[in-house]
Amino acid sequence: MTEDILALLKENVIQGRVTQDDEGFDEGMAGQPGVSELIEQALAQGINLENIIKKGLTEGMNIVGQKYEASEYYIPDMLASAEAVGVAMEILEPHLAQSGIKSKGKVIVATVKGDLHDIGKNIVSMLLRGAGYIVRDLGNDIDPQVIVAAVREDKPQFVGMSALLTSTMMHMKDTIEALSGSGLRDGVKVIIGGAAVSEEFARRIGADGYGADAFQAVRLVETLSTNIGG
Repeated sequence: MTEDILALLKENVIQGRVTQDDEGFDEGMAGQPGVSELIEQALAQGINLENIIKKGLTEGMNIVGQKYEASEYYIPDMLASAEAVGVAMEILEPHLAQSGIKSKGKVIVATVKGDLHDIGKNIVSMLLRGAGYIVRDLGNDIDPQVIVAAVREDKPQFVGMSALLTSTMMHMKDTIEALSGSGLRDGVKVIIGGAAVSEEFARRIGADGYGADAFQAVRLVETLSTNIGG
């Protein structure tokens, strides 16, 4: 029964179905339990929280990532699945706190000053939460000093910055310099992403990595987490 619920949860993440009222990408799914109902069922049956996250949410999003990279899914499809994971994590959060399950680390994310685009950042936030990280999303149009203050307060292992516009991308460099000037840079890994930036730009401004899309960003955080011992 446990495996049945986890398999259904995984499938509904792939289908981007938050509730039983959602259609999903395949026909005939409306009326069947969606991610939110399946999470409640899993909790009621006492299914291990780590299994819910790993075998249901994370494995489902891994397949979504493969479909996206194979051009079988597009951004709206990916966003629907990421939203389902985000809803699931909201339901699970109080249970995770009570269980004492240790998070993989803390991540602060923001779209930089002058840039109002946040779809990519929002997807990254949801995927990171689904992968077991505590995420503080500062929002968009965020000044470097606001990010510095959040790093000083939360002491995260990672800062993720997004920029869609070439006119705003240099604020990533400003933020890294502000972190250095505040004596906080050595204690945090900085990753960047968004349409305006590249691997070469990341190296040039002194970032620790670049994610071409949300899935690459999460993989990068996982890799860097391993390198710094979680």
